[in-house]
Amino acid sequence: MFYQPSCGIAGDMHLAALVDLGVPEAWLREQLGLLPLTADFQLELSQGQKQGIRGCHAHITTSDTQDHRHYSTIVRLVEDAPLAPPIRERALKMFEAIAQAEGKIHDIPPSDVHFHEVGAVDSIVDIVAAAAAITYLAPELILCNPVEVGSGWVDCAHGRFPVPGPATQELLRGAPCTYGGVQGECTTPTGAAILSTNVDEFSPAGHFQPEKIGYGIGTRDFELPNVLRIALGDYQPAKRANADAISWRPQPGRSSRHFQVEANIDDMSPETYEPLIQGLFDVGAADVFLTPIIMKKGRPAHCLKALCAAEDLTAVTDAILNQSTTIGLRIFAFDKRVLEREEQSIESRFGPVRIKRVIQPNGHPRWKVEHEDILTISQRLGQDYRSIRGAVERDVAEALDAPPPEDH
Repeated sequence: MFYQPSCGIAGDMHLAALVDLGVPEAWLREQLGLLPLTADFQLELSQGQKQGIRGCHAHITTSDTQDHRHYSTIVRLVEDAPLAPPIRERALKMFEAIAQAEGKIHDIPPSDVHFHEVGAVDSIVDIVAAAAAITYLAPELILCNPVEVGSGWVDCAHGRFPVPGPATQELLRGAPCTYGGVQGECTTPTGAAILSTNVDEFSPAGHFQPEKIGYGIGTRDFELPNVLRIALGDYQPAKRANADAISWRPQPGRSSRHFQVEANIDDMSPETYEPLIQGLFDVGAADVFLTPIIMKKGRPAHCLKALCAAEDLTAVTDAILNQSTTIGLRIFAFDKRVLEREEQSIESRFGPVRIKRVIQPNGHPRWKVEHEDILTISQRLGQDYRSIRGAVERDVAEALDAPPPEDH
């Protein structure tokens, strides 16, 4: 699924675009009807146009006059709704992202946050509808172009701020944004939360083949059509799309883009991490590691991170989604600089061992014996690892006429 927010994104535009893309209206109304809201609301869906572009328009009306709610109140509301677990978890992640952003801005714990505009019934419905609709479409990967945020000023509960508002900017931290494409606010906190918690890859470099396109019509009048376009189709990462033009594999002494894939997991048995990590290495991950973290409500969890090249991204993300309990991933592109290196076999007193040699930017060489070779010798001879390592390194240093490594 490919988001194209050239004129920003708001909750109603997103809802409308996904309905236009094929989410059944009756099913969506059924899901929203599960929310235990104390006030009535009506979802009106209709066909509309904006500067000649046809699409779906969504409008929510309600008798509710309360425009702010405590974060914990909204969490209880979503948790008490008999929604399918994937829908519930996706919605909670979006509300949690907003609470984290607001908490950081106001220097308070997320649990103490009072939502203002996002606490209104229409915004609650927008976010739950987003969670339901995305879950219904079940995209394998969610892509997004740079997000237009607008320009000028916006009035919010805490005063007047330059566009984008503080929460919107915080939620889009790390995402590519464009500024000044239109006069006014065109990306809202709700829209920013939808993107920040669901998009797997921003500014995709591969080839996307659209098969179905949906348009969500907004209510504002800008220099550009106030329309959100979302497409379903097939995506081929850059390596597969043009193997001759783009090389994503590390090249000696050069910078090379790779990806970091991560997910917070708090509901998986510790015994399942070992086969998951091995499975990720089997499909091409360059490195995999776990970091203990504390999530909301004091729940202990782990942040799983996997590093991979572009051509292995699909296999690595599929492995995480298939072999863990997470329902969403964060994907970041990054550059690597790799020193020139060579592998050699050196004869030691225990037999041949493999080494890796690199040349540092200052021209000095550095080398290291393969851990597996030392471990094999240690186990074969029944001697401790450190003693074998020291002996092997002395033999290698003598053969290379070089000092031994300094990382003892």
